[in-house]
Amino acid sequence: QVQLVESGGGLVQAGGSLRLSCVASGSILRSNPMGWYRQAPGKQRELVARIFYGGGTYYADSVKDRSTISRNNAGNTVYLQMNSLKPEDTAIYYCNLFSMGTTYWGQGTQVTVSS
Repeated sequence: QVQLVESGGGLVQAGGSLRLSCVASGSILRSNPMGWYRQAPGKQRELVARIFYGGGTYYADSVKDRSTISRNNAGNTVYLQMNSLKPEDTAIYYCNLFSMGTTYWGQGTQVTVSS
């Protein structure tokens, strides 16, 4: 069983920055891919960024050049640094981890960007 707990969301003005954190516990390996998704009101959940074993990363076009995903050496915490935030970044941000054919999700953290 895997548990994911996100933190770091909040209210920020446009142009500001936030750093989201997600701590994973349970049966995890450093090789498990982890990522961040977000879901805005009335929209489908979408991939924001993902990090793979070895440090490879992927970013959605909407956040590329404004965001950095990283992972600690122990492999149990993933971060999402978001800069130059825009009102359209407002959403609930979810952490996820893929392990042994199962995708695990955290409970989400709200990010609200005011104009």
